[in-house]
Amino acid sequence: MSKSEFLTLSESAVRAVIGPASRHAALIEDAFSVLIETPGGGISVDGDARKRGQARKVVQALGDRAEQGGEVTEADVRVAIGQVRSGEAGSRGGGLPVGKRGQVVPKTPGQARYLDALGACDLVFGLGPAGTGKTFLAVAHGAGLLLRGEVERLIVTRPAVEAGERLGFLPGDLTEKVDPYMAPIWEALSDILGVDQFRRRREKGEIEVAPVAFMRGRTLNHAFVIVDEAQNTTRLQMKMLLTRLGEGARMAVTGDPTQVDLVNGRDSGLAHAVSLLEGVKGVGVSRLSVEDVVRHPLVERIVRAYDADAAKRSQTP
Repeated sequence: MSKSEFLTLSESAVRAVIGPASRHAALIEDAFSVLIETPGGGISVDGDARKRGQARKVVQALGDRAEQGGEVTEADVRVAIGQVRSGEAGSRGGGLPVGKRGQVVPKTPGQARYLDALGACDLVFGLGPAGTGKTFLAVAHGAGLLLRGEVERLIVTRPAVEAGERLGFLPGDLTEKVDPYMAPIWEALSDILGVDQFRRRREKGEIEVAPVAFMRGRTLNHAFVIVDEAQNTTRLQMKMLLTRLGEGARMAVTGDPTQVDLVNGRDSGLAHAVSLLEGVKGVGVSRLSVEDVVRHPLVERIVRAYDADAAKRSQTP
């Protein structure tokens, strides 16, 4: 027998959950064969008991996100639907900070497992295609550790393959030389910490950027280190980076093993390191997939198309 359930939400949360032109509500209705209405003061869900309960979980999760000041996008709606369908509904903050768009939380089960690994292991490899949040979540985790005083510094390194790691010929100081290659990291940190706090901590040396070539000879104590775009490190560079870890240090190594820009792709240090270290105590390996893509919905379809083409080529004699 069809009945209704009513969830009390603020007016702004109702608007966020329903979405522009009721697009979000339509996605939830189609997914669970329910009817969603806004009679005033909240959201009404009508349907049979099981499907109504599933839709209610989605609405509640999105409503909670909106009430906390977070943005609710179409991608968030699709992810929430997928989580409820797979029985993995609910979000875990993992001690992450609140960014300008609200609490930073995993949006897919794969991202949640990735954050669990970051919390449990001193060295974590985050592997996956573009748009899966592997770098953003590592930055958020590191920022959280820094804000709570669990580490003294957040250090980010990235291979400047476009400059062949020979940055000396570029004008300006070290910051000016490497900033073009670190833009995605700066955007993430500004989003999570806010521009002013990010700038202050960077000036105090609590947040540091260094290209891979400048990491040699250092021992990194009480720091959270992020090695981004790690598929473009060589095997020797990767060994050098992994052995920089000092007392109280932790590291996240992120990259997409299928997108190597090195002249000799077989020299990539990322896949080699994973093959050697997976299963070693204290090392976590988290593999994200197209199901974890949380950018524009078209990104997932683009990744799938490229993966299909690569598979087809590999089968061609």
